[in-house]
Amino acid sequence: MNQDNTWLLPEGIDELLPAQARSLEALRRTLLDGYAGWGYQLVITPFIEFLESLLTGTGRDLELQTFKLTDQVSGRQLGVRADITPQAARIDAHRLRHDAPTRLCYIGSVLRTRAEGLSGSRSPLQIGAELYGHAGVDSDVEILCLMMETLRVAGLDDVYLDLGHVGIFRALAAAACLDAQQEAVLFDALQRKAVPEIVAFVDGLDIDQGHRRMLLALVGLNGGEEVLERARAVFTDAPPAVMDAVDYVAAVATRLNQSLPNVPVHFDLAELRAYHYQTGVVFAAFVPGEGQEVARGGRYDHIGEVFGRARPATGFSADLKTLMRLGSYRPQALDGAVLAPADDDPALHERITELRAAGSVVIRELPGQAGEPAQMGCSHRLQKQGGAWDLVPL
Repeated sequence: MNQDNTWLLPEGIDELLPAQARSLEALRRTLLDGYAGWGYQLVITPFIEFLESLLTGTGRDLELQTFKLTDQVSGRQLGVRADITPQAARIDAHRLRHDAPTRLCYIGSVLRTRAEGLSGSRSPLQIGAELYGHAGVDSDVEILCLMMETLRVAGLDDVYLDLGHVGIFRALAAAACLDAQQEAVLFDALQRKAVPEIVAFVDGLDIDQGHRRMLLALVGLNGGEEVLERARAVFTDAPPAVMDAVDYVAAVATRLNQSLPNVPVHFDLAELRAYHYQTGVVFAAFVPGEGQEVARGGRYDHIGEVFGRARPATGFSADLKTLMRLGSYRPQALDGAVLAPADDDPALHERITELRAAGSVVIRELPGQAGEPAQMGCSHRLQKQGGAWDLVPL
């Protein structure tokens, strides 16, 4: 790299300038204060830890997103976190060990080997909330409502929700006796909605016509409420777990409509986000003009089992930088700063302290500095008049 491009950043890695950073920090504080009002307690998880601990129970998808390096102290493999959700699950299962439902929230930078989407970041500022210790529609709907409140506070309009359930595909794959490789191939094709590829693959499987028909139908089960009735008709001969999952999605949608009647809901029963550790309902929020979701979540029961305590769990997460970029949230405008001269007068020090305590920004002038006060955002200066330091417009 020559001297002309030493300012370049790696692809998918970004930085924020002062105005952006101020907006981001103000939104962060507002959201965390709001989560506290719902009973969600803040946790701070390590940015880097032993690889086997970081990836325990998360599946191969997260392993491929994780940067790895060798610890020069222990010689063991370390990983840089690509997702905070499993870390929060470990805190609930291993460190807190409460019997009552536990509500946790978090925010922190994560690092990923690849960006998600065409314009995605590899260094999102992940914010989210998790509810542990309750299995059922009520906790899923609470998390969904908190996710929608997050988007509302961030100033995102015209949000619609995608609802699905990973248990449908999982039960159909098990009933068709697909091996791990076959399941992975079909999973990948379903994620891409590659219909000709799905048809060719399923037709090549050694399974009966009933299982073939249900697997092929899955990719088309997306749309409005009518999808649930179509699913009930298609899956009449499916294992009971499939119909239970369809009914669960319907129950979540009904309760959500009671709480947030103006939120459009779209159903996609082949939606498999975070399939390898999600266990139930999954959801994602979208806004017009964005191909990728702006927030996502779902149920991931039993992830805490590998940490010594299995608990029901549901949660959501989002990239705060994406919410700031797409939303209309803006912090209250700052008044112009005050420029204080380079003077050792004790009275000047007292006046500066007084102004800062009252919320004003006071910038000390440095001897011999270049540039105009306006470049530092100053609209007034402190000037000695009649023995007192008064504010004078610039």
